[in-house]
Amino acid sequence: MGQVVSKDGTAIAFSRIGSGPALIIVDGALCYRAFGPSKAVAEALSEHFTVYTYDRRGRGESGGGTPYDVEREVEDIAALIEEAGGSAHLFGMSSGGTLVAEAAHRGVNAERIAIYESPMTIDRTREPMAEDLPARVERAVAEGRRGDAVKLFMRYVGTPGFFVAVLQVMPPWRKLKGVAHTLPNDFALVGEFQRGTPPPADRWSGAQAPALVIAGGKSPEYLRNAQRHLASALPHGELTVLPGQTHMVKPKATVPVLVDFFTR
Repeated sequence: MGQVVSKDGTAIAFSRIGSGPALIIVDGALCYRAFGPSKAVAEALSEHFTVYTYDRRGRGESGGGTPYDVEREVEDIAALIEEAGGSAHLFGMSSGGTLVAEAAHRGVNAERIAIYESPMTIDRTREPMAEDLPARVERAVAEGRRGDAVKLFMRYVGTPGFFVAVLQVMPPWRKLKGVAHTLPNDFALVGEFQRGTPPPADRWSGAQAPALVIAGGKSPEYLRNAQRHLASALPHGELTVLPGQTHMVKPKATVPVLVDFFTR
């Protein structure tokens, strides 16, 4: 394990594997190096790249730092890029993809960026997020009801009720509750894109890196529509759809596409 210190003094823990051009993976909500898909993706990519995985602030072995601001998370990525030699490719999954787009827009030195299903609701193929949901999640965390916070989030993203019920008696539930306090951070990151209307066309105008936006062919219509919009809004964006994949995408589906894109 390594550690970088972000601009505000927060320690950010990371792991490095493989050799080749630097590639940083950015996790989505409730995920970190020891829990979630990034480890398997990193191992599959390590034949081609020096892959960095890290714990987003407040998760795993990274510090919590100051009150949440998206800019602090962008600074965390910038610190990792410096550790990697001054430039790197970025790949973000779910809300991590939103963060990658934001980091590129705000000027981090990204060679190329790839995003898998940034969570956005830009049309009426799905109901917009309830305005009070972030506050309800934050209140549950503040009152020590971390399990309730996780359940509110899972209901919102469409996790089947029976799966949530079963999950509560399985070992992963403890890990989910362990990072439930970071859910308000993810709502702060993606909230502006959950209103049922498209973001302004120039929302990511600063993101000048070549960008690949990836959607799952079996994901809900609203997610596929959102990725199409994001690809068109990024100045150098392109869209690809992975047949048969959902938001819980398999590494064997994403890795070949990522290798092709990042080695062009």
